[in-house]
Amino acid sequence: MGMLDWTEKSSAVLQQGGVIGPDERLPWPQTAVMGVQHVIAMFGATVLAPILMGFDPNIAILMSGVGTLIFFLITGGKVPSYLGSSFAFIGVVIAATAYAGKGPNPNIGVALGGIIACGVLYTLIGAIVQAAGTGWIERFMPPVVTGAVVAVIGLNLAGIPIKNMAASNFDSWMQVVTFVSVALVAVMTRGMVQRLLILVGLIVATLIYAALTNGMGLGKPVDLSPIANAAWFGLPGFAAPVFSANAMLLIAPVAIILVAENLGHIKAVTAMTGKNLDQYMGRAFIGDGVATMVSGAAGGTGVTTYAENIGVMAATKIYSTAVFVVAGLIAVVLGFSPKFGALIQVIPLPVMGGVSIVVFGLIAVAGAKIWVDNKVDFSDNKNLLVAAITLVLGTGDFTLKFGQFALGGIGTATFGAILLYALLNRRPAAKA
Repeated sequence: MGMLDWTEKSSAVLQQGGVIGPDERLPWPQTAVMGVQHVIAMFGATVLAPILMGFDPNIAILMSGVGTLIFFLITGGKVPSYLGSSFAFIGVVIAATAYAGKGPNPNIGVALGGIIACGVLYTLIGAIVQAAGTGWIERFMPPVVTGAVVAVIGLNLAGIPIKNMAASNFDSWMQVVTFVSVALVAVMTRGMVQRLLILVGLIVATLIYAALTNGMGLGKPVDLSPIANAAWFGLPGFAAPVFSANAMLLIAPVAIILVAENLGHIKAVTAMTGKNLDQYMGRAFIGDGVATMVSGAAGGTGVTTYAENIGVMAATKIYSTAVFVVAGLIAVVLGFSPKFGALIQVIPLPVMGGVSIVVFGLIAVAGAKIWVDNKVDFSDNKNLLVAAITLVLGTGDFTLKFGQFALGGIGTATFGAILLYALLNRRPAAKA
């Protein structure tokens, strides 16, 4: 199956704004441009996560592309997803390596061993799901839970652009200019320009930023010299894993969070496309698990199906897996190009922040859409309390510590939603 099954969609259908399904595709030139947009959507988070852990960002970009292609092959091209650096690993990696927070992580090998262990556990869970079906997972994670977990991922990340990507009042206003630019492109344009709303909005906001800074001296000017000075080709910093029992025990349980993320993402895509992808759930887990092992073996972060790219799909209504093949291939090439890294670094931080506000918001709304599409009954106190508590745990980054193991906001929200639903679902027996 896979690539040979993709059918051309006529330009008339595109002009009508029709949904492009996972097994369909746009003409190749448009597919390629959409692939570029997905690379841009994943780039900020995929680069930020390794920086926070002391990993090489170029390795992270390279392995995100490799992982996406692995995922495509294992799922038979049926599940549209991009695999990027997972934020769920940050807390446990820092704890396992005692990383000081600046520069290369001197104990990266220990973290890589734990990431590989996590990938092994994740792959085993996928094998069980493939053999036994998803029923046992869905009993623990019904739509009220998965919707809350997906929403929490977007809300938990919201603080990154708002707190860390605007150093001044001018930068904050530039974030406003950016998300307004994206919104205007989304509403006021049609055709491929509308479908490329993230990319076009980013370009427009960057040009406005350059005019205000380089032209009028209102903020930090755009410096193009790093692009000129960077090499076109260069090897990223590969690293070898070291297998430490303590680190593996600390990092491997992240697999549960990845399962919840992947399950929620597949449910979101199912809701948006109207195509039931549950039969590919086991293969999706295996694909993500194998990709995580391969990434860890090369010196990269653990990977996960990316909500950022689901946000792009929600905005563009293009779910073609062909787009992710293109995006993965682009990322592989860019992983070996310091010049591309320099180009991305030139994009003003507040502009990236404004784009992140849009994308993270779309993730949160995708979670709410799961509730709407599955007609979750919030007059039922069980559903109401599971959703309410989960959202606040994740948004507030509620953290629990078990010795050296720290479970951050996404983790506590994920486990909290599952356990709270299981507890509240134990209804008392009816009276005679």
